[in-house]
Amino acid sequence: MLAAETLDQVRRMHIRTRRLVDGAFAGEYHSIFKGRGMEFAEVREYLPGDDVRSIDWNVTARVGRPFVKQYVEERELTVMLAIDCSASTSFTSVERRKTSIAGDVAAILAMSAIRNNDKVGLILFTEEVEKFIPPQKGRSRALYLIHELLSFKPRRTGTDVGKAIEFLLRTTHRRSVSFIISDFRTPDYERPLRLAHKRHDLIPISIDDPREIELPEVGLLTVRDLETGKRLVVDTASAAVRERYRDNWKTAVAQRRSLFYALGLDIVELSTDQPFFPPLLGFFHRRQRRLAQGR
Repeated sequence: MLAAETLDQVRRMHIRTRRLVDGAFAGEYHSIFKGRGMEFAEVREYLPGDDVRSIDWNVTARVGRPFVKQYVEERELTVMLAIDCSASTSFTSVERRKTSIAGDVAAILAMSAIRNNDKVGLILFTEEVEKFIPPQKGRSRALYLIHELLSFKPRRTGTDVGKAIEFLLRTTHRRSVSFIISDFRTPDYERPLRLAHKRHDLIPISIDDPREIELPEVGLLTVRDLETGKRLVVDTASAAVRERYRDNWKTAVAQRRSLFYALGLDIVELSTDQPFFPPLLGFFHRRQRRLAQGR
């Protein structure tokens, strides 16, 4: 039996995100994510103006007059949602947690995929992959994924994005559109990311909190690492301490961006103190512009 509270959360998330899918994201998803290519459909008799390169010479020789091959775009995609559920994603200094934003983003992407008759799967990970739901089609699939995400209770606290990407490579053999939603507080993941990029369309979605960027000036402050449990006393009254904290954060973000840009990945950067849909919509628009320029 499903908990009544969880079912209510699923309904509310579905209603909230469906409005965005039906409104701002209508048509955006379909226009930027292409299928696996062109699939043979049939042969028909040659007409003036047809590309001679499409002539089916076997049929032409057999029938005695020219026939051409016709193709249709194979639209069906596999969409994978790899979501970080480590302890650091439960942190927030404002109203919304990273996990809440990740849930809304995942719901929007899942429902957009289902509306386009694509398959959707889910990977929930911490320092290991804790749940895997293979990709399938159908509206009920999107609701099931939302429920599993909302009701999931991780066993571990750490983060390992690299292991999640390696799992994706082992389990998803056809090219997929894979969204990796995390705060990327993780050991080095460059090698698996590079390997996965060769096979899949990877879109990293980072979620940060303003308090991770800037320490408040409140004197001595006891802080605890949510993933390791280690405690530390920090003198936030020291300008040098606050500056070093800020510089460490800037370095980490710069390294993350540098890796993603070097691979040519489209990235979406979100923050707990800002609405998530403008950056997400901006990602769709950037892709549309690039596709238009490519044509």
